[in-house]
Amino acid sequence: MKGKDLKEVWFPAKKYGFGWGLPVKWQGWVVLLVYIFLIIIGSIMLLTFHNGMIYFLVYVLILTLLLIYICWKKGERPRWRWGDKK
Repeated sequence: MKGKDLKEVWFPAKKYGFGWGLPVKWQGWVVLLVYIFLIIIGSIMLLTFHNGMIYFLVYVLILTLLLIYICWKKGERPRWRWGDKK
């Protein structure tokens, strides 16, 4: 792995495709669980309002962008991967 030491990576790159896989450090798991928890709480609270779906979609978009930012900073560089290089 280039650029980042494996010990500091919370989200490793996926073996196939683009993006990150499941976390490998406890900090990554905390980030992922907080993201899921906030989505659930947001759905309970925001979907009860008139036009709540619009508020909820904006809320999810903001949380998802924040999650992507954290994955970008604390994960391996994302790129297309096709398995192990030989």
